[in-house]
Amino acid sequence: MPKTSFKELLDAGVHFGHLKRKWNPAMAPYIFMEKNGIHIIDLNKTEIKLNEASNGMKQIAKSGRKILFVATKKQAKDIVAEKVKEIGMPYVTERWPGGMLTNFPTIRKAVKKMSAIDKMSTDGTFDHLSKRERLQITRQRAKLEKNLGSIADLTRLPAAMFIVDVHKEYIAVREANRLNIPVFAMVDTNSDPRDIDFPIPSNDDASKSISLIINFVTETIAEGLSERKMEKEKEASETKAKAEKKLEKNKEKFEKEEKTEAKGEQRPRPRTKGEKVEVKKDPKVEVKEEPKAEVKEEPKAEVKEEPKAEVKEEPKAEVKEEPKVEVKEEPKAEVKEEPKAEVKEEPKADVKEEPKAEVKEEPKAEVKEEP
Repeated sequence: MPKTSFKELLDAGVHFGHLKRKWNPAMAPYIFMEKNGIHIIDLNKTEIKLNEASNGMKQIAKSGRKILFVATKKQAKDIVAEKVKEIGMPYVTERWPGGMLTNFPTIRKAVKKMSAIDKMSTDGTFDHLSKRERLQITRQRAKLEKNLGSIADLTRLPAAMFIVDVHKEYIAVREANRLNIPVFAMVDTNSDPRDIDFPIPSNDDASKSISLIINFVTETIAEGLSERKMEKEKEASETKAKAEKKLEKNKEKFEKEEKTEAKGEQRPRPRTKGEKVEVKKDPKVEVKEEPKAEVKEEPKAEVKEEPKAEVKEEPKAEVKEEPKVEVKEEPKAEVKEEPKAEVKEEPKADVKEEPKAEVKEEPKAEVKEEP
């Protein structure tokens, strides 16, 4: 992995920040001092953060994913386009098209349109168009190439983004944050590092500073890509060795079968689907059983059972039931009700009711049961 020294960062002017009145208070941890109204960035922290960011990008490149570089500043355009093109990563050096990440399917349609125009020029469709139509299509193609030509290979959302000057590219930062895409960026003293996952405190205005940081980052990404290539080659060689080993085993087996055929042994016919395999049983060897010695059983002693004593059941005593005494119920005394006195109602006369005749019930005759 490439390394940067403190002196290289100092010579490139990475430590120069913006004027004091333009600073962002969130950058205070990365500012070393103030000199002549200009903030000086702490290069020790810059070196640490640069190594962290480069390691992260190396791992992303090693996994085979894409990193999108964004640099629309005049000082950074040519540097980024030249260096990033070498490692085959997508980049945006013209105006950032709004919704490039959040509205990615529409951007992909525009890229496909550009490839369709290229196909028209090759298959001879242009010959059947008028001069005016050809001119319009070529102008449209040039415009698409200028804005989206560098991201033609980006078939899906990038795994990460590297931004030069966060303050200017704030729209790209917002879109990346909304989609949870990790952001690596050069952050100056006038920028907010809180929205950046891997900030690199550095001067993002000087071309020397930008060139040094971009060179370091692209070298680490190239290293990650080469490691990925080596791993793939190693896997391919391992699979090739396994295939060769398997081929040798099959060859040995085939030679063995040929030798058995040469000796006169019949080679088993290949079995068809659903055919049952007949298993020939070996003839069993007859084993003669030796005559066993006859063992005479001794006569067992007869045991006579003694006759059991007969037990006669004694006749049960007959118990005669005594005849129950019939109890005759005496006829109840008839009670005749006396006729009630008829009472004639006189007009407005008080009627006194005579008391009813009391009927006394005679006591019932007690019946004693004989013993």
